[in-house]
Amino acid sequence: MKFEKDPIGHAIYDFSTENEVENITVIADSFDDDIMPTAYLFRPEELMPGLEKKALELCKGYVLDVGAAAGCHSKILIDKGLKVRAIDTSKGAVEYLKSEGILADRLEFLDCEGQYDTILILMNGVGIAGKLELLPQFLSKIKSLLNKDGIALCDSTDLSYLYQEEDGSMWVDLNGSYHGELQFKMRYKDVTTDWFSWLYIDFDLLKEYCEKAGLNCEKIMDGPSNNYLAKITHSHA
Repeated sequence: MKFEKDPIGHAIYDFSTENEVENITVIADSFDDDIMPTAYLFRPEELMPGLEKKALELCKGYVLDVGAAAGCHSKILIDKGLKVRAIDTSKGAVEYLKSEGILADRLEFLDCEGQYDTILILMNGVGIAGKLELLPQFLSKIKSLLNKDGIALCDSTDLSYLYQEEDGSMWVDLNGSYHGELQFKMRYKDVTTDWFSWLYIDFDLLKEYCEKAGLNCEKIMDGPSNNYLAKITHSHA
């Protein structure tokens, strides 16, 4: 089947060809299901949160749009005159991007090659690292893809508030995995992914890992939901 285990691709296809608006369901192992309207993948700039608008404003040169989905960020950047390469693991998404005239490839981020002035990884983009133990590999890839003066713009969310006690202390199982490591599935109609790992990381810990990788990490802004936008650059020290 064309859309086997590709709910994002199926949703993009339906919305773009038949204007169907059925929702995508995000299933978590630790929380209640969440709903993502398919139309959100096609959102115009005016409907984007401030964090995304700021990231798009900072993009420069040759941009790698990671996890591009329906290309809402890519389209804006192309309209601004920037050169963009979009990548996604969804077959349906990449087919749609190509049909829109966008340079696109079906690729895992770690398999990507080339040199870029901007790497854009939004929608809790650090999540694609999967687990904390795999974050060094993710950051090493960023480092290898960035031009000398390039920037990576990515966002994440600090989930520590979910474990906060009334007195302000935090309850975390020190023998367990990092509290920001979650498991998800996505479903659209009768198409469902396998479980996949997703990492939510607090800024201080991301900065610590970046420094170990020889990268600078700067918080650009905080969002309204314990989320933040970070800029990662080469450390020239």
